[in-house]
Amino acid sequence: MSDLFESPVLRVEQPRKAPLGKTQYKVLDGKGTLLAVATETTDRTPRESLKTMFPGKSEMDAHLLEVCTTEGDPLYYVDKAQGRMLTAIRRPDGELVGAFRTERVGRLYTLRDDDNKRFGEIEGDVPRRNFTVKNADGVKVAQIQKKWAGIATHLLTTADRYTVDIKDPVPEPLRTMAVLTAIVMDMFLHESKDFT
Repeated sequence: MSDLFESPVLRVEQPRKAPLGKTQYKVLDGKGTLLAVATETTDRTPRESLKTMFPGKSEMDAHLLEVCTTEGDPLYYVDKAQGRMLTAIRRPDGELVGAFRTERVGRLYTLRDDDNKRFGEIEGDVPRRNFTVKNADGVKVAQIQKKWAGIATHLLTTADRYTVDIKDPVPEPLRTMAVLTAIVMDMFLHESKDFT
């Protein structure tokens, strides 16, 4: 794990993009210093890209994002499978960091290792745009809050902002998974402006 995510407060932002642009997220520390960028590597047809412009089923297509340092060195791959059931986080060498497995869409997700052993969970409160990350014992280790930017921004753009508050100390791989929760939940629930 990179020491990039050691700050107890991080921000994850999805800048506005053109209708046919690729998905991108920025990870910043609490002071606003850019730490990493996640960029979609999936090639989509124009028709697939236009699907995400209208309300309906949130981003059901498979996605692959590469998370890199500001210098362009790869840190992780966010590999979202078709649908909303599974997203794997992998290192550049292919080693699994962990996986987000959907138990109840928008409400409960488990964090699994490469032996499918549960090492944490995420409880979602979609109406309040909150996500709580817990360890295997059910102890809260992080809180993710999606910032409300107003109805026009929510409905008409892809721009989203999240705050990640981490209750230190949080061991790996749970810390990395907590930081990347904002990106994964955004892809699961908010990418195409669904009303879930």
